[in-house]
Amino acid sequence: MLLRCRESLNSSYLKKAVVLVFSCWLMLSALGASAASGKHDEDGKFNAGDVIIGHILDSYDWHIMDIGSTPVSIPLPVILMYEGRFYFFLSSRFHHGHSSYKGFGIASDGPKKGRITRVLDEHLTPDPNASFLLDLSITKNVFSVFISALLICVIFISVGRRYQRGGSHVVPKGLQSFLEPIILFVRDEIALSAIGEKHYQRFLPYLLTLFFFIFFNNLLGLVPFFPGGANVTGNISVTLVLALFTFFTTQLFSNKGYWQHIFNTPGVPVWLKLPLPLMPIIELVGVFIKPFVLMVRLFANITAGHMIILGFVSLIFVLGNVASVMGFVISPLSLVFLVFMNFIELLVAFLQAYVFTLFSALFFGMAVPEEHHH
Repeated sequence: MLLRCRESLNSSYLKKAVVLVFSCWLMLSALGASAASGKHDEDGKFNAGDVIIGHILDSYDWHIMDIGSTPVSIPLPVILMYEGRFYFFLSSRFHHGHSSYKGFGIASDGPKKGRITRVLDEHLTPDPNASFLLDLSITKNVFSVFISALLICVIFISVGRRYQRGGSHVVPKGLQSFLEPIILFVRDEIALSAIGEKHYQRFLPYLLTLFFFIFFNNLLGLVPFFPGGANVTGNISVTLVLALFTFFTTQLFSNKGYWQHIFNTPGVPVWLKLPLPLMPIIELVGVFIKPFVLMVRLFANITAGHMIILGFVSLIFVLGNVASVMGFVISPLSLVFLVFMNFIELLVAFLQAYVFTLFSALFFGMAVPEEHHH
């Protein structure tokens, strides 16, 4: 008995040590990655704004590091359609945005900064008479979505096959023991409680996919090296698409009780409905505001977390430009805050996936309201 207790205690200490070492290594990697990818002004000073904005925004290549003044990155496919013709080439043709290729270049300023536009010359002068340009390129965020989708498929297919071989009573092992409590949590605490026993199974596959897609991308966004570091869930286009999925699913699976609550809300005085349909207007506007709030909440929280982390990193180099001693003095304090903020971001990664999935489930529950009024 004492031997078992000792083994359990040693195992506990070992796990804590592994977590501590991994966390410190992760923060140091983030520090090194940010320093390597640091942007400098023409006078050679560190530009914190370019570092932070460059990480948050999407790009046509996947930056790895800088060796001296030479950036090392993974080129990604550029797919353009202009005047009825398709163009296929790698983003390395743009030489990190410093040159053009086949009449196209990456805008360095203006409303289309960072996006591919039609240019007139090698100086990347925008063409004022350019026709509509359809950009279907595989950007950094798109490629990261492919990676996370592949990762989700591999993990859940392997876990599903284990259940197929051993049945529902099989003892969980490995990834299965980690994922099963989360799956049961989404099923029981989100889908079942928000939608009801009668209809929750209809929406459960979507809710599980939504939760793990957001959760995995949030975690990958905290990894400072390839294939992590992309700001997928902090991209407004990605959160918009997720919110639209929830919106259209709500409308497609809604029943007459849902629309009755919008246009003829029970228990509301008649003078709020006639002659001026005040309540129906408010409820109808709310149908579109709900997915908008979902979109903005996820985008703002994830983007803010990345900006805070990079802000602590940049503080070292900003003060170091003022005086080298100040950079060395602030480094330990910034590192402590980095570790703290990354642990907070691990919690936020789960919470934001939970919140987005929970509100989606609540909207589905409102779309099938019979269970709640039984």
